[in-house]
Amino acid sequence: MPAGIMIPTTHMPSMMGRNGNVAAYGSSSGLSLGQPNMMDGQLHPLDMTQNTSESEIARLREDDFDSKSGSENHEGASGDDQDPNQRPKKKRYHRHTQHQIQEMEAFFKECPHPDDKQRKELSRELGLEPLQVKFWFQNKRTQMKTQHERHENTQLRSENEKLRTENLRYREALSNASCPNCGGPTAIGEMSFDEHHLRLENARLREEIDRISAIAAKYVGKPVVNYPLIPPQVPTRPLDLGVGNFGAQPGLGGELFGASDLLRSINGPTEADKPMIIELAVAAMEELFRMAQMGEPLWLPSLDGTTTELSEDEYIRSFPRGIGPKPAGFKCEASRETAVVIMNHISLVEILMDVNQWSTVFSGIVSRAMTLEVLSTGVAGNYNGAFQVMTAEFQVPSPLVPTRESYFVRYCKQHADGTWAVVDVSLDNLRPSPVVRCRRRPSGCLIQEMPNGYSKITWVEHVEVDDRGVHNIYKQLVNSGLAFGAKRWVATLDRQCERLASAMATNIPTGEVGVITSQEGRKSMLKLAERMVISFCAGVSASTAHTWTTLSGSGADDVRVMTRKSVDDPGRPPGIVLSAATSFWLPVPPKRVFDFLRDENSRSEWDILSNGGVVQEMAHIANGQDTGNCVSLLRVNSANSSQSNMLILQESCTDSTASFVIYAPVDVVAMNMVLNGGDPDYVALLPSGFAILPDGTTAHGGVIGEVGSGGSLLTVAFQILVDSVPTAKLSLGSVATVNNLIACTVDRIKAAVSCENA
Repeated sequence: MPAGIMIPTTHMPSMMGRNGNVAAYGSSSGLSLGQPNMMDGQLHPLDMTQNTSESEIARLREDDFDSKSGSENHEGASGDDQDPNQRPKKKRYHRHTQHQIQEMEAFFKECPHPDDKQRKELSRELGLEPLQVKFWFQNKRTQMKTQHERHENTQLRSENEKLRTENLRYREALSNASCPNCGGPTAIGEMSFDEHHLRLENARLREEIDRISAIAAKYVGKPVVNYPLIPPQVPTRPLDLGVGNFGAQPGLGGELFGASDLLRSINGPTEADKPMIIELAVAAMEELFRMAQMGEPLWLPSLDGTTTELSEDEYIRSFPRGIGPKPAGFKCEASRETAVVIMNHISLVEILMDVNQWSTVFSGIVSRAMTLEVLSTGVAGNYNGAFQVMTAEFQVPSPLVPTRESYFVRYCKQHADGTWAVVDVSLDNLRPSPVVRCRRRPSGCLIQEMPNGYSKITWVEHVEVDDRGVHNIYKQLVNSGLAFGAKRWVATLDRQCERLASAMATNIPTGEVGVITSQEGRKSMLKLAERMVISFCAGVSASTAHTWTTLSGSGADDVRVMTRKSVDDPGRPPGIVLSAATSFWLPVPPKRVFDFLRDENSRSEWDILSNGGVVQEMAHIANGQDTGNCVSLLRVNSANSSQSNMLILQESCTDSTASFVIYAPVDVVAMNMVLNGGDPDYVALLPSGFAILPDGTTAHGGVIGEVGSGGSLLTVAFQILVDSVPTAKLSLGSVATVNNLIACTVDRIKAAVSCENA
């Protein structure tokens, strides 16, 4: 079987919904339910008047007034009549009489939502102000809702306790199970489709329990105890080779892919920090707007005239406050890019403000991300005025470039002219740490609505980073801004918008052979390919969640390996998976390398595991203007008639800053189900592939990445299932086999593209 790809550190949700349905980017994640609006009652907007516009203050003050308790009776004039410059008078609390309460209770049973006329009539009869009646009914509705939800939460906790007891009973029974043949302990082997599906449902139920517990904690006022996840029935013991110098190597043991301790160890902000965070975000928004619109002398043309460069001296003069001076040893990276993309502005804003959609769309750049706390969800049913405290890890698809971890606040605002803006700014100054290697100065994008569902994007990336860990062959790429800069973000977004437009398309030409015309089949196949790409991108980088062990080679040609145990992992085959990756330079333009690797006719020149068989494209889905952007289903016709033919799912995608060719062997029965519109979530994948980046140089004035430009940086990554029993020990022979496989593949690629380039 051909090799599959690297498994990601976290399971990112797909841009497409279950059962093959495409979820619009405008739909919010279900996990956002029950998140409180932290602006109400906790962060008074008047605490940041120095840096907030008058219109924002007025809006926030009005929101705060509407959320006051119904039993509060303001003395003097109403809020509309008060002088805005006058400090509000101290509130006096009014307690209703028993008669008033009984009358309003009786009215509430008949009409929980009285209109203005009914409130005035009721207030006249009871001797109250209409505003008091309005507040009483608001509080009563909230009280009834809380009681109802508290009752539901009690029932859910009871059911949860029953399920937990039942699970513990099953665990005990399984732990005592024995093999009828040998009398030894049982072990998990091959898994059927039904077992995969059940494990997937189990994982989803766990997420649902966590979500319900969060909602319960909100209304009960104290955290609900989270029951520990049931560990795998197979005992977890270190995987060690126990042979030669490989014994007890940290990169060859333990559960490595699920390790996200560093990002998860960061807690949300304290109450004392929140006013400072909002003030910092508002100032960052103003800075982003000016950075996106200003020209010289802040942005100066580069030597070749193709790009602009930030003048650091002018920046310090223009923005003296910011987040403090640049740390010693850090380097400034700043870039700006503009493009028009095929997506409306509302959907773009929701992609950026939903951490799941954001990390999915930018899976080649964002290896991990999570929202620590939502300070405000915005107003008027959209993200205008939303604040989120987040952590993220940014990557280049190679183990030779360290990832960049950032702790920041994200702020979204719609300006008066209709332009939307989303800005990030680091919060590391609130909790200084010696391990900080990257700071995000105000970075983000401006989104302007265009006709016919298009949007104009202006992206600004401005970071200060310690890049001394970058390998020499990647330094020029990182310095050029194509690795982490604005051009890469915009190019990725443009390509992903085309991909989504393709998934939503209904006018599919029926004349071409191999084109999948079934709408449900297209959605399912694209969803499966999307999961494959996310998995590859998250598993090939030098993430802090990975522990790579160098096996052989010299310099950049070192082969790095790591292992993981897959036990209760829906969508991945169970057993021991060995991952191997290497990166190297080729004196060939990236486009030529990409075309060679994606072409099924030249696959036999590098794919050792195809055994010289003829590769034929069975079906494909075009998902972009470039012909290289497509999802294909390939069949390897084995030269040996005694061997069964195999299917390979492949996605190739390219833009001006990066290209990928990612593939995975798939089961024939599973793919038939997917092509008929079935749920692809439990189709087991072990993907492999290639990440192709420009080396950062240009020749003959060409654009990086085009024919006639400099060389390529190629990362080759394989995943091999070396044993279907998770409790087995990894043998030295398995490591040697994978090492030899990747070395032979690299030699074949070098020989083939060098001949083409000659």
